Amino acid sequence: MSPIFSADTPQRFPDNFVFGGATAAYQVEGACQTHGKGKVAWDDYLAQQGRFSPEPACDFYNRYDSDLELCERFGMNGIRVSIAWSRIFPNGGVGEPNPEGIAFYHNLFASCRARGVEPYVTLHHFDSPAALYANGDFLNRDTIDAFEAYARFCFDEYPEVTRWFTFNEIAAATLNRYVEGTWPQGKKGCLHECLQAQHNMMLAHARAVLAYKQGGYPGTIGVIHALEYKYPYDPACPGDVQAAKNDDVLQNRLLLDATFRGDYAPDTLQIIDHLCQASNGSVEFLDDDLSIMRRAAQLNDCLGINYYQSRFLKAFDGETDLHHNGTGDKGTGRWRVAGVGERAVRPGVPTTDWDWIIYPKGLFDLMMDISLCYPNYKQLFITENGMGRKDQLVDGTVDDSERIAYVEDHLRWILKAIECGVDVGGYFMWSLQDQFSWTNGYNKRYGFFYVDFETQQRTPKASAYWFKRVAQTKRL
Repeated sequence: MSPIFSADTPQRFPDNFVFGGATAAYQVEGACQTHGKGKVAWDDYLAQQGRFSPEPACDFYNRYDSDLELCERFGMNGIRVSIAWSRIFPNGGVGEPNPEGIAFYHNLFASCRARGVEPYVTLHHFDSPAALYANGDFLNRDTIDAFEAYARFCFDEYPEVTRWFTFNEIAAATLNRYVEGTWPQGKKGCLHECLQAQHNMMLAHARAVLAYKQGGYPGTIGVIHALEYKYPYDPACPGDVQAAKNDDVLQNRLLLDATFRGDYAPDTLQIIDHLCQASNGSVEFLDDDLSIMRRAAQLNDCLGINYYQSRFLKAFDGETDLHHNGTGDKGTGRWRVAGVGERAVRPGVPTTDWDWIIYPKGLFDLMMDISLCYPNYKQLFITENGMGRKDQLVDGTVDDSERIAYVEDHLRWILKAIECGVDVGGYFMWSLQDQFSWTNGYNKRYGFFYVDFETQQRTPKASAYWFKRVAQTKRL
């Protein structure tokens, strides 16, 4: 354990701290094109690839009640779920809503309440309806209008939900499509399109927040960002320092500025301009957009942080060179982007089989940075954190002690942030149960509960029993 933790560091979480597990509609529900649900871009994309299918995933559509019973039994008082936009509006806002989809989520939320598990509901988790996605998704401003209308419908339809998030991981949705090229209709190195889509999605978020507040709904609303602290590989090297700043704006700073300022700080704008020039493009931030975003920036009730790793950046002057490690073949991932930098691993820093850096202190540094740079933040939630592993079921048990150590280290840094005055409301491990993964299929397991995808049987892992004790005692 790091020397920063002393006998005076608190070992107990606040009494109202939420401990839960996280899910996402497309990754757990199955029933992808049945019960009136419309297509999303992933449906055809995955079918064309032929590597793996999201059907039936872990069949949450039919098994949510038994999964919520596991939450109750293992001490979790919160769960992250998302509403599949195309299950409500099959074509993304054109035509009548789907009654069966509407009823499904009413039943899901009722089951949550019956089990004493608070639902934290995300409106958009990487699953824009196919028609909107094919027409530019959030680069098309019509999608912003459609999202606001969808959000208003959900706020009215589901008064039983009092914890809302608009988007999950805008950075992942834009980087994977426009920079890394690993998502449907993906491109590589289109930094300006990535940044424009981020801005437009934050405008859609702002319009939903204003609609929620103007509607007087009795709950909270925020947004979830996938954040990674960006460190220069060599702090004494100016090129490495600049590369870290570039990557920070690309993944973190534009989104955080948009969330809490409603516009972009001068140093953020300077790097945005540099990134756009590097990809021979431009962005447009309309004055009316910024006016709306500035109003919403004062009304966010919370920010969700999805944290898995941090990055060490080196200066890089070559052509974009990317390889996504989606198989767990350790050491194969590469990320070198012209105009940004190269992501590298410092000696002695451990990584997962998917080349994800294990660096819990980065979460602390992020929380401190947000509390200092954006003092109008109100509350943070760690809405995802976890470790993907090639878990094995042996004699009816799963020993994932490596995951327990990972989560415990991150929880200790959360306690340290609370000690330093950061308001942290809860922790949701990704994921509740083993799920379908967008670019990894099923061999990358994150869950508290091992899923046999042939039989759909759930088996609690060692981490589930460990987490139960932590959740019930609020103590490490």
